[in-house]
Amino acid sequence: MRRQSFTEQSVDYGAIGATTDPDLMRYPPEGFKPAQHTIKLGSGQDRFDRSVEALMTWGIQRGAHLQVSDVQEGTGEQYLGIVYDDEGVPLEQQPGDRGERHFAADGTPYVAAGMTATIARRRGLPRFRAQMLVVYVVDEPDRVGFAYGTVSGAPMSGEESFVIEHREDDTVWLTIRAFHRPAGTWSRIFAGVVKSQRKQIVREELVALHPVGAV
Repeated sequence: MRRQSFTEQSVDYGAIGATTDPDLMRYPPEGFKPAQHTIKLGSGQDRFDRSVEALMTWGIQRGAHLQVSDVQEGTGEQYLGIVYDDEGVPLEQQPGDRGERHFAADGTPYVAAGMTATIARRRGLPRFRAQMLVVYVVDEPDRVGFAYGTVSGAPMSGEESFVIEHREDDTVWLTIRAFHRPAGTWSRIFAGVVKSQRKQIVREELVALHPVGAV
């Protein structure tokens, strides 16, 4: 794995990068609830390339009816934490920073570690406007994605990762991993409403990159 990470700007939780932990579902950060969802997007190199371009230009957020604005570049890069293989064993060769930048066909820069963006939900309740920080980017030949964490304003505090994988059988899969807890008094009082909205957003995120828009 090659991973680019940035943590100079503070997020509002402590377990930065915990979405990479193979044991997240069994041992989430204390006080947080973990979640993991996977969906097949299709097959073939073209499907992988198209899905990656959409994902890395905020396509999954916009496809889930989230507004993305105020995107700002980070001010630096650094590696954080230990990277594990699928069996939970630390890789012998740990990754360093990724120096190159990637762009979509229309010149839109890909999501990069250290970027900040404002994510807003203008439909349903509760509506919110939250600042998010991209805490790491995964950049491998057959596995690409990123994770962002909450800085302020979100109804739930935590981290969410979006990774697309081109598997050996030529199929293409999206995996969303997250850990969250209610943020603020209002979110704790109306935890049921916040949880319901979170489930709806995840459902929309899962189909946002699917070629037919729904499964």
